[in-house]
Amino acid sequence: MLVDLRSDTVTRPTPEMLQAMLEAPVGDDVYGEDPTVNLLQEEAARLLGFEAALFMPSGTMTNQVAIATHTKRGQEVITQQGAHIYEYELGMMATFSGVVPRFVAAPLGIPDPADIRKAIGRSIHKSPTGLISLENTHNVAGGTVVPLDVLKGVREVSLSEGLPMHVDGARLMNAAVALGVDVKEITQHFDSVSLCLSKGLGAPVGSVLAGSRAFIKEAHRYRKMMGGGMRQAGILAAAARLALSQGPARLAEDHRKTRVLAEALVAAGYGVNMEAVQTNIIYAQVPDAFQKVEELKSKGILANALYADSLRVVLHHQITQEMLDHTIANL
Repeated sequence: MLVDLRSDTVTRPTPEMLQAMLEAPVGDDVYGEDPTVNLLQEEAARLLGFEAALFMPSGTMTNQVAIATHTKRGQEVITQQGAHIYEYELGMMATFSGVVPRFVAAPLGIPDPADIRKAIGRSIHKSPTGLISLENTHNVAGGTVVPLDVLKGVREVSLSEGLPMHVDGARLMNAAVALGVDVKEITQHFDSVSLCLSKGLGAPVGSVLAGSRAFIKEAHRYRKMMGGGMRQAGILAAAARLALSQGPARLAEDHRKTRVLAEALVAAGYGVNMEAVQTNIIYAQVPDAFQKVEELKSKGILANALYADSLRVVLHHQITQEMLDHTIANL
């Protein structure tokens, strides 16, 4: 048995997805003529509460296209400490858009709206602020969720200061499920939303960027600049449509299994901040994480050592109860 807990990106397309990919009607998406891509974009926009959406190969691209569309060169992007747009997107905001991050403290991934207001650049000696970007769930904090009252508070800051807001929603549906709300309760506070379809939702490839029609029209240009024109992309969009429609219903079970595994890790002597175990990600402290990864691998369990003393495990819909039991028995 192999139990792959490295990420929720490791899922394989389901038989239903493979069949949909085989049968998908396609066209040239660069011309806007792929009917399956167009359907996915319409469905994503409707689900997220926006006028339009745009399908792209990755969440890094949707985030960076959003930043490029919202900002001007020389501006700052206010975001949480540990945000993916900085930590794991290779300095692209500086390289492509000519902007830099301005971090605010975010215990458990949750910023204080007052800190965001203080971070806004007003002085002639500082770069002006062009965008507020939040990550929800927050990956580095451990899949933690930004509460609705905090989102409302940050939105009040953005509106009063005339600043757009973007959400890196790589695992946004996990956040909605954890909060027990329709995803629109979250997205109503933002001007643009990036939603990854190939993490917990289970698609093999792809993310969508949602916003106003005018915003998406401009974003389309930046997608092309970044090499995101995918031609007959309906083959991928067919699987992504199923992920979008069926994936959210499976997330609560992922969260339940994550909690069970986290409790087992604590019982086995690992250090886990249970307050941070809110969705499908666990960070566990061990003396020698790299050695522990090798030990687990020898037992058929794959995990990631992010630091010398920290493991990360991520659950997804293809982790069965049998796999979970095997993992717990071999911690």
